[in-house]
Parts: sequence; structure tokens; C-alpha cells
Amino acid sequence: MQAVVCLVKTFSQADSLVGHLKNEGFSNSDISVLMPDESGIRDMGYEKHSKAPEGATTGLASGAIIGGAVGALAGIGALAIPGLGAFIAAGPIMAGLSGAAVGGTVGGITGGLIGLGVPEYEAKQYEGKLREGNLLVSVHTENAELARCATQICQENGAHDISCVNEEKVHTNP
Repeated sequence: MQAVVCLVKTFSQADSLVGHLKNEGFSNSDISVLMPDESGIRDMGYEKHSKAPEGATTGLASGAIIGGAVGALAGIGALAIPGLGAFIAAGPIMAGLSGAAVGGTVGGITGGLIGLGVPEYEAKQYEGKLREGNLLVSVHTENAELARCATQICQENGAHDISCVNEEKVHTNP
């Protein structure tokens, strides 16, 4: 598995990029978007008990506000990342960031991106550019040919800081 990760400057650019990826056959479940929450959706809090019902409601509200191709992605929700503030995430990156945001030596966005296979120095650069208001788009592919296709679509849509990484594999004991 490989992931193509890139940055775009605006929501409309991200929405167009996601639309083009979907038109080329990439599924909603393979595309992720991470953006600063500038819409005021800040319903998530830190509590020890389950927030699943509230998270589902936040996800629905976020999807309705976002709309377009990005709004159709799976797993939309708001995240509060310590030291960075509120973000909206959609797609597989949502689960990675939810786990990374709660702890570890390298947490937050950097930890989530490292979990995808992005080298630490690149992950820190992405985090810095997200702080500046950029949006991160990633697409998970099954092989190098699909990764090249996704990279080309990113380039054609004006994305910058495009990186192709081998995703970390999760090993299970038999």
C-alpha cells in the first residue's frame, strides 16, 4: 500500500482535487482531507466516557456544512488536537489522528502522518503548513501505478508538497 499526500491552499481546490480523484476511480474510503476548522464546529471535548453519539452528530453537521466532493467522504468529524486547535478530518486519516491526538512522544498531526508512513521531518513540515491554513489531502492506493495516477491528479489540480509514501503495515499475531 502507498499513500499520496499533498497540500492545497483552499477548500475549493481540495474539493476539486477530491472530485477528480473520485472520477478516476478512487473510492471515498481511500481519500482523506484534513483542514483547520474555521466554521465554528467545536462540539468535541475531552471526557473519559464514550463520545460516540456526539461524534456522530458532529460528523453529520460537518458533512452538511462542508458539502461537495469532500462532504461525501467517509468519517467526517471534528478533532481538537492539543497545541494546534480544531480541525475537520474526513476519510481514513480521521482514525489515525484520533489515536495520535491522545498521546505518545510525537502526537497530533505529526504522529498521525508518521503512522501513515510519512517520514518525521516531512510530517512536521506538513503540520507547520496546516497551521498556516493549508489543507492536507491524501489518497491510499494499492500499488505504484495508482500512486503515480494520484500524484498526476494532484499536480494537475495545483497541489504542492506532494509526497508518495509506503504505508506502514499492521502486523498481527496468528
